[in-house]
Amino acid sequence: MAKTDLVTMAHGAGGTVMQSLIEKYMLKHLGGAKVDVPLDALDDAAVVQGIVLKSDSYTVKPLFFPGGDIGRLAISGTVNDICMIGGDPLALAEGFILEEGFDLSELEKILESMRKASDEAGVPVITGDTKVMERGALDKFVINSSGVGKRNLLLDKNLLEVKRHRTLDAQWLLDSNVRTGDKIILSGTIGDHGIAVLSAREGYGFETRIESDAAPLKGTVNRMLEIGGIVAMKDPTRGGLANLLNEWSQKSHVGILVEEQSIPVKEGVRAACEMLGLDVLEIGNEGKLVAAVVPEKAQAVLAALKDTLQGRDAAIIGEATSEFDLVATETVVGGRRIIAPPAGDPVPRIC
Repeated sequence: MAKTDLVTMAHGAGGTVMQSLIEKYMLKHLGGAKVDVPLDALDDAAVVQGIVLKSDSYTVKPLFFPGGDIGRLAISGTVNDICMIGGDPLALAEGFILEEGFDLSELEKILESMRKASDEAGVPVITGDTKVMERGALDKFVINSSGVGKRNLLLDKNLLEVKRHRTLDAQWLLDSNVRTGDKIILSGTIGDHGIAVLSAREGYGFETRIESDAAPLKGTVNRMLEIGGIVAMKDPTRGGLANLLNEWSQKSHVGILVEEQSIPVKEGVRAACEMLGLDVLEIGNEGKLVAAVVPEKAQAVLAALKDTLQGRDAAIIGEATSEFDLVATETVVGGRRIIAPPAGDPVPRIC
């Protein structure tokens, strides 16, 4: 059997390799459902008869890292994906797969962390499942996290503000909604989560302690929707900001130009990426979001975002353009470079 016929770590890393796997295999057999927002759209969540659904699995290594653990990650990631499409998460279902011999004291720490994150988000865990596999058959602990939500009551108000300024046929915040002139807003510093996990895994002793940004963003999203004018929203998880912007560009058929100096990055994260030869734009995040906003509402949305705990470092980093049909950045020295879609996140198993 050729190596091309085997699954590799890149197939789960959120970039073009995983995208190819999904399109060639998953959509081939599971796509085609006639629902409001189907699997084929490859958005953060799906919608059927007005009900928002999301399922995700978490295999982060190590299970505990600066600023969080697999439990906080599972709650935050599922809540955020429902919010990104314009849903209001109502409840979660958590499936646990444990390796025989797993330390029950560590399980209790993870469950307590999940409870705290659930309380923070205001979204309860109401059902789930537990399975155990033989020692050596699993790397300690895996969580499958699913969520259900309804249409956010603030979404219609938000879309009304969009339609005051341009035509928008979509009823949800989709990757395909971005149009020329829309401003791109990033809610805060990038790369924090991926570098925190990598430092915990490899034991790197960076001068500055780098902590994960894992957090539920329900309240932050609601504050932004109150202002209105948002056409698309997405969290830059696997594959980072580079992957997110390329997905928007490809699905919306627009170019996106961002300013390198406008993208917030903590100095410790920047130094770590330079030392390790990593592109910070490709590093995954778990407590940040990116919004495409009609230009007339961009400053008001930014102000509201900066007034939240999770958005205090927010910035307008660029805009959609018809000048070209790809993603590019204005560098600090004045030139431009293409931001290609990454093959995958350079830091595996960060979520």
